[in-house]
Order: sequence, then C-alpha cells, then structure tokens
Amino acid sequence: MATILVVDDNSVNLRMMGYTLQKGGHTVITAVNGVQALERLAENPPDLVLTDLTMPEMDGLTLLKHIRSDQRFGHLPVIMLTASGQDEDRQTARAEGANEFLTKPTSSRELLDTVNRLLG
Repeated sequence: MATILVVDDNSVNLRMMGYTLQKGGHTVITAVNGVQALERLAENPPDLVLTDLTMPEMDGLTLLKHIRSDQRFGHLPVIMLTASGQDEDRQTARAEGANEFLTKPTSSRELLDTVNRLLG
C-alpha cells in the first residue's frame, strides 16, 4: 500500500505503531527524533509522516515546519501524536500544517482509519 515514516523517541511506541501499520498493509520506516526523520525523508520519501510531538534533538513541531517548508515534502500528509490532549497543542500543530492530531494512546483502528483516510 503506502510507505509511512513513524517518528517517536519511545521504542515501545515505535514497535506498536509499526506493527499496526504493517498489519494494515503498509511499509514502515522509523526514526527516533526529527533529525533522524529528516535523514529518512531524504533517503526514502514516504507517503505519510506520523510523528510524536515531544522528542529530544528535534521535536515534532520543528520537524513539521521543515517538512512544510521543503517543496519536496510539503505535500506529505502529517499526523501529529502526543500524550498531551491539550487544545493548545492541537491548535499549534494545525497552524503549522498538521493534517491530523491523535492523542496517545490511540487505538489500532483509529490509527489505521486516520492513515487510510489521509492516503485516500
């Protein structure tokens, strides 16, 4: 189906989301922070980016800004994930160009439904 870049500094979250997406028929590329995600984007551009909001070295919002400012990747759908359900985080992520915002933990069904909807 699609190639999805999953970015999260928590290895358990990476494995769980990767497993869910692979079971849904997608190919998964992983990164542990925004810096590594930018490297992965350049190496193998995905069809969608699923990123945590809070990470060391480069957080999800900074990563999103880089993606939206790069004409090679600006069109990619981006789903922002966070353990914080605060409205301010949602508003900021949307203002920066996030297509969707999910609060962790999210169900496998909600994750797959959101990914598949954004991929069309």
